[in-house]
This record gives sequence, C-alpha cells and structure tokens, in this order.
Amino acid sequence: MKPGARVPSTRRITQEWGVAMATATKVLNRLREDGLVRAVPGVGTVVTAPVAAAPAVPAAVREAGRASGGPAGVAPGGAGGSGARRARGGERDLTRERVVAMAVRVADTEGLTALSMRRIATELGVATMSLYRHVPGKDELLRLMMGTVFGEQPLPGSSAPGWRAELEEVARLQWRIYRRHPWLASTMSFTRPVLAPDAALHTERSMAALAGLGLSGEEMAQASVSLAAFTCGLAVHFEREAQAEQDSGMSADEWMDQLADEDHDRLMSDPERFPMFDALNRGPEIDMSLDALFAFGLARMLDGVAALIEARRAGSDGGNETGGGSGNK
Repeated sequence: MKPGARVPSTRRITQEWGVAMATATKVLNRLREDGLVRAVPGVGTVVTAPVAAAPAVPAAVREAGRASGGPAGVAPGGAGGSGARRARGGERDLTRERVVAMAVRVADTEGLTALSMRRIATELGVATMSLYRHVPGKDELLRLMMGTVFGEQPLPGSSAPGWRAELEEVARLQWRIYRRHPWLASTMSFTRPVLAPDAALHTERSMAALAGLGLSGEEMAQASVSLAAFTCGLAVHFEREAQAEQDSGMSADEWMDQLADEDHDRLMSDPERFPMFDALNRGPEIDMSLDALFAFGLARMLDGVAALIEARRAGSDGGNETGGGSGNK
C-alpha cells in the first residue's frame, strides 16, 4: 500500500482474512508500534511515508573529512557538517519537558499503543538512549505525562459555593481533562495511585468541600475517591471510542447506522424476549452519549452523598456520635 493509503479496519480484516477480531486488533497495534501506520483524526489509520534516507556521501568527501580530523563523511562546511551540527543541537537542547510534551502529543494523536521511547526519540530527532538521561523509563514517563495534563488545566482559585457545587466542579474539570486526553483514564489507578501532585489536588479540594458536614475522615476520603473513580471509569470509553473510530473510519453514530437492520430489529423489536428494549424503541429517542451518562451518573452520586450528610446530621441531632469528626453541626 502506498503512503497515505487508508488501512483496512479491524472489521474488514476479520471479514477478508477470516481471523478473530483480537488478531486483527493486534495486527494494527503492531503496525503502529513499528511506525508503519498512523492515525489521522476523521480519516482513520493510514500508511506512513517512509523516512527519507540520508544521501550517500561520496568517497572523496569522506576522505576530506578524515584528512581534516573530522568524523568520516563530514566535510568542513559541507552539507554533512551542517547535518551533524543539527543532530548534536537536538541532543543538546533535549530536556525532560520536551520529552514529556512529545509523549503527550503522540498519545493524544494515536493513543498509548503508539507510545514508546523509540517513537518519541524519532519524533524529536535524537537517539533513543538520549531520552533515558531525562526520563528513566516508561513508568516514570507516564507519571510525568499525567502531571503535565492535570497541571495544564488547574483547579479554579476560589471554591464554588456549597459542597455540592464544589464536587461537581471538580468532577467536570476531570471529565474535560479526560476528554482532551483520551489515553489518560486508562493510566489511572485508585488502588495503586500515581503520586502526581496536580492530580492529588483534586482529591484534596473534594475532601475540603466535605469538611465540617458531619462526615468522618474515612467517609470524606471515600466519597471523594468514589466520585473520581466514577468519572475515570466512564472516561475510559473516550480512548476506546477514539481507537474504534481510527480503526473503522466511522463515528459512533455512523457505525450505528451501518448496523444491519435485521440484527437491530431482532434486538429492539422482540417484545417477548426484550420487552424493555421494545418499549424504548417505540418511544422518543434517548440520549446515551458519554456526556449524558456522565451528567446522569454524577447527579445520582451527589444525591447519595447528600443523603449520607443528612443521615449524619440527623444522627448528630439525636445525640448519635456515629458520624464522628469535628465541626458536626
């Protein structure tokens, strides 16, 4: 296939070659890792253009370079010399910030499957080993990437009025960050959290919003982390949707339109087996987008926190010290 040609989607590969979907997905991931294909938003996955080979250095020029005491193939003041200076300049100007910024750019454009130290080095025009002077490995790179993307959209300087508005503001900011960086949600862990100060500030702000409402320290921490986990868990689908769109070249709506009518009718219009689906199919159109699910789920999560606060207040008014904590008024 020629550079720029669109690569078949996973679905087409499975149909044409008779392989499993997992195999087709693995194939495309391997091609991305090897730099043979790249994702183009709104187009899909396309063949990358080969890197132009360096021009051959004539023997006379190589000899002149050796005679001048310079490296083989580098003539004083010649094209080879300027190229060498550009390469050394790239190494000299390399910083941790440049490495992390390029890593974020690659992950934003093509997902984490395309991210590797080799790929970053290629994009920056430096040797792969040069990166390790600034970033010891991929785990540390992911931590730095996480800190960068959380830091680029900081929390507002002042708190929102009321605990509920404050928690909602924090959650919606996280949602916007995940949407801007679809790869981020899959790197988050709530059992083995990464120590990124800018991310930790979100939990700090949420717990501060709940302070003095009668909740124990454990309840404040659990409520804050549960809200963050809900937001992150739903945001994982941003990367999956972006990957699916790159593989198929179709948006979610376009993909739904491509579903066979027969399969759709079998699921949505079978009142005996699927009475609820049948009822929904006959009613007005419903919004099942990620944004709609997030808004609905967030509101219900906050309703639950409100109920807990009221229960603790009721217990305090009745002399019950179950809720514990200072400021329980």
